[in-house]
This record gives sequence, structure tokens and C-alpha cells, in this order.
Amino acid sequence: MQRVRTSLPYFQEFGWNADVVVVHEDYSEMSKDELLLQSIPAGTIVYKVAALSRKWTAKFGLGSIALRSMFFYKKMVDKLLKDNHYDLIYFSSTQFPVCVMCVWWKKKFQIPYVIDMQDPWHSDYYQDKPRDQWPPKYWFSYRMNKFLEQVTLKHSNGLIAVSQKYIDDLKARYPIIKSIPESVITFGAFAPDIEIAVANRDSFPKLLIEGFINIVYIGRGGMDMHKAVEPVFKALQAGLLSQPELFGKFRFHFIGTSYAAKGKGVPTIYPLAESMGLQELVSESTDRISYYHALVTLKDADALFLPGSDDPAYTPSKIYPYLLTQKAMLAVFNTRSPATEVLRNSADGTEIVIFDKADAVSRISRILTKWANKEFKPIHLRPGFENFSAKNLTGKQVDLFMKVLEHFEKTDTNA
Repeated sequence: MQRVRTSLPYFQEFGWNADVVVVHEDYSEMSKDELLLQSIPAGTIVYKVAALSRKWTAKFGLGSIALRSMFFYKKMVDKLLKDNHYDLIYFSSTQFPVCVMCVWWKKKFQIPYVIDMQDPWHSDYYQDKPRDQWPPKYWFSYRMNKFLEQVTLKHSNGLIAVSQKYIDDLKARYPIIKSIPESVITFGAFAPDIEIAVANRDSFPKLLIEGFINIVYIGRGGMDMHKAVEPVFKALQAGLLSQPELFGKFRFHFIGTSYAAKGKGVPTIYPLAESMGLQELVSESTDRISYYHALVTLKDADALFLPGSDDPAYTPSKIYPYLLTQKAMLAVFNTRSPATEVLRNSADGTEIVIFDKADAVSRISRILTKWANKEFKPIHLRPGFENFSAKNLTGKQVDLFMKVLEHFEKTDTNA
């Protein structure tokens, strides 16, 4: 819901009213952050639906909030569409299974829908990987996602994605949607979030260690990030051998690396650190923390680390919150990642390293040596950074909505 939350203050300015349907927070095991409500405009209508108790569904191996809430979403949205006039359904979340209900709503109420592909829904990424690298319940989720994506995407009326490759892959996979409107829109920078976080700094427990150089990454982990993380760990190894007192000051924190319920996540970064003898310098907490707690922790860090994926289409959604902190930053990505262009266009001073280049480790070693000596170079936002503001990117969403309505009216593919 991050994109929707940061767009709500601007939708009306662009001529749209948005009602929001969410799962009631009592049914979610994710960390809660009441401060998020401060950024939602007064008068916004938010409908909350129930979900089946995870205590019961877990007995059948089903803990997903999407699956547990699907029936309740149908019931609520059916009533809303029956009693009110809406022009469009906009689905913006990574709980993709709920999207399949859009097919029903389109057929029943003749309303188009747009899907925001913040991450891939169905992916073959793990198909050629060893079983010990598969995520939990991969056999089931792979088949479920493959089926539900096909059913949903073949009837969709518009696509938004954070990467052009996501859209290209979907249109190649489902040629029937090759002509529907599309738009690549990254997550916007929402400056009020930093202000809210700093104003409430004392509300959150401190996660960093005083007396050390704290380098922070907050976001998902995964085996696909090892190619970006490993050269950093190799540089740490080399530094510990050559200058143990200097490099021994580092503490790398990987926080919120799993989407699993609290206490259920499987570490994917710490085992790599442990295998390289860096267990004293690296910590990983799989549990998610609240959004503003994350922002405060980023602000408290000495420097930030932003690893990419070996999937060239991957663009981290946390790029703009990172940039808004204006902290010293090391970003490690693959050659084809669109994130490198975003970083270069947004700010000056970000240390960008390509992990598949021969000099990656040596470049990172030089950066870490400076950091070990407390030579931190803050980044500076470029004038063009405003192009990536939440307001401007809300305008791009609205442009896409208008194209969808026009295309839907002309083609009348509402069956």
C-alpha cells in the first residue's frame, strides 16, 4: 500500500477521488505503525475487511493474508460496486492473489482494473536453483501464482510496474494484453515521511550499536542478493586481515529481510557472513519493523548499504526513502539494473558499484576504508529529484488511468 498511501494526498488535485479497501490490522501479523495514519488526508474513506484466523488456516499450511482475506474482499467490494459508481479498480500491493477477484468485478460490474506490479507475481527464478535455496512452500506457491497470474492478467486493462522488464515479460507471456495501456512508475519520494519519523524518533527502540560504525540495509533478503553482498563481505575480509582494528569497528545490520510472520523468517544473509568468518560484524533480523522505525534507523546509521539482485529487472522500492535521508550510501547492482540510472539521475555522491565487474571488491575496499576512518560523504539531491516526487508520480498514475478508461471504452473488452 506504500504507493497508494503516498499518492492519496495528491489524487484529488489531479481530479480523482480514491476510496481504499484494506484488511483490518487485527488480522495481520506484520508490524504496525500508527504514524502512517498521519500522512493520510482527512476525509479519505477507508473500508476495512476481515480475514480468516491464521491460527486455523495455518493448520492447512495457509498463512497468506491474501488468501485469508479473499472472501471478505469479494463481499465488501461487491457491495461497494453495487451501491456506488466507481470508474476503475486500482490494485497496488504485493498480496497478488487477491487480484484474481478483479476478473469477477470486471465481468459483474463492467469496470476496468489496473494492476501495479511492484514485484514479479509469477517467476521462474528458482526453477533452476537447488531445492535448499527454494523459499518456504515454493512448490505450492509457484503453481498457485502461475495459475492466478494467468487468469488475472489476461483480463487486465492497464499495467503499472517499477521496471519495464516486468511489463515486457507479462505482455510476451500474455499476448492478449499487448495493446493495453502501460506505464513504468517507480515509488515516489515522500518528504513528509522523514519529518514524521524524526519528530517521533524517541518512540522507537534503537537497533544500532553505539561505539561502532553502523552500516544499515533495511529490506528483503534472498539468495538472489548474494552476488551484491558477497563483494562487500570480501572487502570486509580483506580489511580485517590488513587492518583488523580499523575494520573491526564495522557493524553491518540487515533488517526486515523476510516477508514471513514474526519469528518465522529464515535468514539468507547471515549464513553467508558466517561462512566467510564475519559473524561478529554482521547481523540479520528477518522480522520486519514498522515503516517509520525503519526511517529513523536509516537516519541514525553512519552509512547505508543498498544491494541489488542478480535479476536485472529488480529495482528496490526503498531507493527514494534512502535518498531522502541524504546519508553516505553504497549501492551494489548488476550491470543491467535500472536502479543505477535512477540513482545517478536523482543524487550526487552515491557510491555505485557493479558487482559483476572485476574491480568491484577493490572499489568497495576503498570506500570501506574511508568509512572506517569516519570519512562519510553525504549525498546531495539533484534538481531533477523533484521529478521523482510522490506528487509527480501520482500524476503519471492518473495519466495511465485516463488512458485505461479511454481504451476500455473503445475496445469494450469487459467480458
